[in-house]
Amino acid sequence: MKIDHLVVNVDREIQESKSETERFHAMGLPYNPKWGKGTRGFKVSNVWIGKEYFEFVRIKRRDGGGWVENWTEQYVQGHRGLIGFALEVDDIEAVYRELKDRGVDITNPEPLRFRWFFNLLTRTMPWRNAFLPGLKGVPFQFFLQQMNDEKAKSFMEQYMVPNSKENNIHGISEVVIYGQLTQSDRNLLHALFRDCEEQEGSFIVRLDNQMIRFVSSPTYYVEVLLGCGNMDYQNRQVALKNLVIRNT
Repeated sequence: MKIDHLVVNVDREIQESKSETERFHAMGLPYNPKWGKGTRGFKVSNVWIGKEYFEFVRIKRRDGGGWVENWTEQYVQGHRGLIGFALEVDDIEAVYRELKDRGVDITNPEPLRFRWFFNLLTRTMPWRNAFLPGLKGVPFQFFLQQMNDEKAKSFMEQYMVPNSKENNIHGISEVVIYGQLTQSDRNLLHALFRDCEEQEGSFIVRLDNQMIRFVSSPTYYVEVLLGCGNMDYQNRQVALKNLVIRNT
């Protein structure tokens, strides 16, 4: 299991303002918001960071145009920032069964489908997702993702351009979530992650070369730390309301 990508609700200017795009370029992230999937109801633009990425989402119509229904509802109600935390798994069916056995209310693994071209065609993405319940103390949810096969994974990686690895920024190393977890949140995290521990004021999850940390705080915000080997971009950051992306 590893961090795959982060789904982030954004406003129009993140996808349409040249000055916003230049903020990402200034920290070595070659963001091109014109590229990405979408319909008349939603627009997605990606920031590729090695084999991980940010998925910036803007809802253009109240029905979402085929986007994830409850995320669309939250966007319309004003949610901005991290909404979905994707974890890549090798065997989504096995993890799904394991979590069901532990009493987790997880959805069946299914591909993302959305209608496009005037609602006449349906596009099915080459991966499956299974969604866990949303956390109570912080406003996002974890979900699992697995590509259909190695061919689909290789095909996807061809389109992960432009990519920050060209600037020696090679991936998401840590995500730090500040806020207040509930006991049900902690129970869910213990069920989901094998290598986790609670320390005073924090909940730590270790995923091979990545880490997720929950830090007790009265103010909610998220820091995403990127592994950066380029001194020209070291410690540079972009802030998007309650989300900070920083090179380390």
